[in-house]
Amino acid sequence: MKTIRQLLYKEILTSVAFVTLGFLALFFFFDFVDELRWVGKAGENSYQLAQAVLVVGLMVPSHLYELLPITVLIGTIFVMARLAQSSEYTILRTSGLGPWRALHTLLTLGLLFVLITFSIGDYLAPLTDRTAQLVKARFQGDITIGQTGAWLKEKQNEHSFAANVSALTSSGQMQGIRIFEFGSNGLLVSLTHAAKAEFADDGSWTLSNVERSEFHTQASDNASVERSHLASYRWPTEITAEMVSTALLKPDRMATLDLFQYIRHLNANGQSAQRYEIEFWRKVFYPLSCLVMVVLALPFAYLHFRAGGITSYVFGGVMAGISFFLLNNVFGYIGNLQNWQPWLTAASPGIIYSMLSLAAFGWLVLRR
Repeated sequence: MKTIRQLLYKEILTSVAFVTLGFLALFFFFDFVDELRWVGKAGENSYQLAQAVLVVGLMVPSHLYELLPITVLIGTIFVMARLAQSSEYTILRTSGLGPWRALHTLLTLGLLFVLITFSIGDYLAPLTDRTAQLVKARFQGDITIGQTGAWLKEKQNEHSFAANVSALTSSGQMQGIRIFEFGSNGLLVSLTHAAKAEFADDGSWTLSNVERSEFHTQASDNASVERSHLASYRWPTEITAEMVSTALLKPDRMATLDLFQYIRHLNANGQSAQRYEIEFWRKVFYPLSCLVMVVLALPFAYLHFRAGGITSYVFGGVMAGISFFLLNNVFGYIGNLQNWQPWLTAASPGIIYSMLSLAAFGWLVLRR
């Protein structure tokens, strides 16, 4: 069995690597063509071809994370179908490779793909994606989120704060900050404007070029506004640099731990975390889809077809992989709109394809 496992693992790993390389080259080309519109554009800070290639190259790990389950399915289907066409799989079956043993062998290999997918999606992709954003911010301008900026909310004792950050520079410095302070009665206590802000070592924000307005409304007949201009102002807060980056960047580009911490922050401050909870559970379940894909590919080894039949089956595998990717995204949007349970929304595509895989395995492998 050791020889059989080595044969299957070598063939599948080679095939998956080849398919993955082909898809990554295709995505690299599309991203590069899209990035060319910014090269040499007037007003940009020396954003040249080298920077465009660097940014596109840093986007590769994110594409790799998204594509791995699909390429695992296509590569495994190709190997299983080719072995069946050449009757090699029939020889393997007569050598003792029964259905359950074959399933166990593929699931073991699938666990390897799960670990690879999780490592890329949780460690490598967030790092390279953030680096790509900072490179673009350095040469194209600051990282922004529309015209309203990013909003963050925090409670401190009996007061609550709403902070608005317009942009984030490549050095991690915030620009265009507004901080609204509300009292326990819900009335506005103070309004702070700052041109820029930095994260201090103790976690607070150090605001620069500050305009601060304090509203004294304890007595309606003696209400007043006190305005002051400060060169520097320290604002104690638990809003970290990761939280600001989270609000400015896409949640699907974050690490699982960062998502979890940001969800806790949102829940603690009474904000909706539905979107981020769905992304968190997608981060948990998405690598496990590699197991579903290898199970879905196994029945192809028990099909009988003539020469030329591999093409149609590989095409079917491509369509199945694309449909899984689309279903995964559609369920995320629908779950967010319909307020479904986040874990069920994220797990539903995997559950559906798991049922299809087991049904195909039971019908084509066990029953026939």
